[in-house]
Amino acid sequence: MEIVSVDLSTLSAGDIDFSALERCGSVTYYDVLTPAALQRAAAQADALLVNKAVVDGALIQSCPRLKYVGTYATGYNNVDLVACSERGITVCNVPAYSTHAVCQHVFALLLMSFGAVDKYSASVAKGEWKRAKTFSYMPWQTREVYGLTFGVYGYGNIGRAVARVADALGMKVIVCTRTRPADCPYELVSSDDIFARSDVLSFHCPLTEQTKALVNARTIELMKRDAVIINTARGGIIDEAALASALNSGRIAGACLDVLASEPMKKDCPLYRAKHAVITPHVAWVPASTRQRLVDAVAANLAAFMAGKPTNVVNGK
Repeated sequence: MEIVSVDLSTLSAGDIDFSALERCGSVTYYDVLTPAALQRAAAQADALLVNKAVVDGALIQSCPRLKYVGTYATGYNNVDLVACSERGITVCNVPAYSTHAVCQHVFALLLMSFGAVDKYSASVAKGEWKRAKTFSYMPWQTREVYGLTFGVYGYGNIGRAVARVADALGMKVIVCTRTRPADCPYELVSSDDIFARSDVLSFHCPLTEQTKALVNARTIELMKRDAVIINTARGGIIDEAALASALNSGRIAGACLDVLASEPMKKDCPLYRAKHAVITPHVAWVPASTRQRLVDAVAANLAAFMAGKPTNVVNGK
């Protein structure tokens, strides 16, 4: 099988073992490609593996041998499922590989924001503790998370993991989810209620027509003035101009974001340098062990397809 794997630099910094994939066939690796270069690279591929590269109708038409598309991701918005299905091409994703890493990053963002850890650490690095008159100094206010209400919007694998950690920290967990889970031990609330009641509101839902710009001027107006938003899901669920306005005016206390509507960040992104915004460059999923798990799962998906028993199929083929 001729396998073309692209977007290499988004997966590995030389620290990932691709041997499981190479046992499936002859693999040619490419980094991030332009659409035209991708068409040339994949022209004779039987299987195409992508992270963020767009697999559209034009690409599919240029790949007569293509039978399989695998994503190095849980999301597959970049793949034209209809066009793939019409050609009989199987599309598979990797669910749940990043649950623990993303959950960890949620609380890294939250605890840094509430504890002003970055500010105090930078202060010590500048020598300000050496010059202090007392054993402790407090130019930046910090907050306890204990006893606060933690809203989880979306109750899939990551949402469940985040809810458990928030619960363990002594926070009151409330959940808003599209489908009512049978085994949820936390209070289920409506979309408006979770905005209104949460001290911390963390998003773990997919980007759909229903969740696009879910965080907007109207829903922000429902929130407490000292509330904080966390988004490690998809940037498009936030109206960035509305959130930036709310942060800069003090309407809400803060936002911790690992995703934006456009990535890399655009030069005119309204959240750039917005007050009380902590932003990381989509790195919640990047621990080496997490990326290795992802690559191994992509290889397992392809091996299952080759054996005639495809798993994690997202287009019904």
